[in-house]
Amino acid sequence: MSTFRARERPIPHPEAPLIATKRPSPHGPELITRELPGPRARAIVERDHRAISASYTRAYPLAMSHGRGALLWDVDGNRFLDFTAGIAVGASGHSHPRVVKAIREQAGRFLHMSGTDFYYDMEVRLGERITKLVPGPGPKQAFFSNSGTEAVEAAMKLVRYQTKRPLFVAFYGAFHGRTMGSLALTASKAVQRRGFAPQTPQSTHVPFADCKRCVFNLKFPSCEFACVSFIEDYVFAKHTPPEDVAAIFVEPIQGEGGYVTPPPGYFERLRKLCDKYGILLVVDEVQSGMGRTGKWFAIEHWNVKPDVVTIAKGIASGMPLGITVASKDLMSWPPGSHGNTFGGNPVSCAAALATIDLIEEQLLENTRKVGAFMAKELEAMVARHRMLGWVNGMGLMLAVEVVEPGTSHGDHDRRDEIIQACFERGLLTLGAGPSAVRISPPLTLTRAQAQVGLEILDEAVGAVESRGKRGRPGNGAKRRVG
Repeated sequence: MSTFRARERPIPHPEAPLIATKRPSPHGPELITRELPGPRARAIVERDHRAISASYTRAYPLAMSHGRGALLWDVDGNRFLDFTAGIAVGASGHSHPRVVKAIREQAGRFLHMSGTDFYYDMEVRLGERITKLVPGPGPKQAFFSNSGTEAVEAAMKLVRYQTKRPLFVAFYGAFHGRTMGSLALTASKAVQRRGFAPQTPQSTHVPFADCKRCVFNLKFPSCEFACVSFIEDYVFAKHTPPEDVAAIFVEPIQGEGGYVTPPPGYFERLRKLCDKYGILLVVDEVQSGMGRTGKWFAIEHWNVKPDVVTIAKGIASGMPLGITVASKDLMSWPPGSHGNTFGGNPVSCAAALATIDLIEEQLLENTRKVGAFMAKELEAMVARHRMLGWVNGMGLMLAVEVVEPGTSHGDHDRRDEIIQACFERGLLTLGAGPSAVRISPPLTLTRAQAQVGLEILDEAVGAVESRGKRGRPGNGAKRRVG
């Protein structure tokens, strides 16, 4: 995705007049500045450019002031509809009152006491709740950290310790983090690895079950899961001895890979392969877990039991928290073998417990209903626009692929233009993979908000088509969905 840098455009005069471009719907955007970003946001972007690492990627210059649910306001008073949820983090929406209340109450008691060295009820309660929710064999235990990459690194250490095997298998398109351990498993973009060799552990990457862009040029189901048999027939036979493989790390739905969703039966085959060679199956639910696909964890759509599950993002509605969950037998490593000073922070645990309550009581069902509505409308949008190829994902973890018309080749530039056009209309989206528009709103998103957002997306696609050379003229006219 293109990166906005503040120096590209001058800051408008702070007394520049404002104009109203208000949409009548209370469910969607309300833009009041002459252009985006407004003067206050542009000033923040300029300061950011001087003070903050250039390694951060910014799709567009949004400077947030505050948010409620699926709506947020920038520092100039523009209201946006949020289809990003902070990269699928804000499961309960922005500043849900029950989550805020839980955070305030715990902050009034104590902020930190390090669960690595001491005991407190909030961490134990969360461990009890999350280990009952995570699929997998037998009684389970949790290890707490601060983020997804830390949860993955804990899993890497755990499976190596228990199996006494040195190697890992992961997938092309995978994103498991960017710290030096998890980076060895990540293979979604070359830029994430460029300049950081050698990666810490030994990892072998294999093709994922991407049926839209099969690297074997086969079709499902006649392919008979060639992407799984390839692991045994070629990787294990010629390069990576299976008896040296500690674990296969896999996302149920690839996140940064483009929300790529495997077909029915895929994970059953992968589980069978792991069992054959005594390899552990580690399922990375950092982005797909905590209700985002309409089930607590995405792997449940395939009815497969993983050995280890990693969790972060949506678990605490924006507070930093990562969790690695495995069976009690697997978690039998000795005291001191792994630890984390800030992991299981009591305030983050309080936010997580409130988030779990909300998902259980309301948000799982809402995700199923609103997600089904959005998937249906996105499929209709694909039929109207030649530059849209297909829809990926489940629940409120959705993406629409932008392609060169008549092909399955992704169009990265047009995708970025669509994201920018959405921003200019007050809808926040992000990219996923090389050419998909990611839709990962808060799980509190209402059908009315979904409808408004889809109308804006449809309008943005039409605008990009009309200025391009390859789109069907007139197909992008604004249309009411639903």
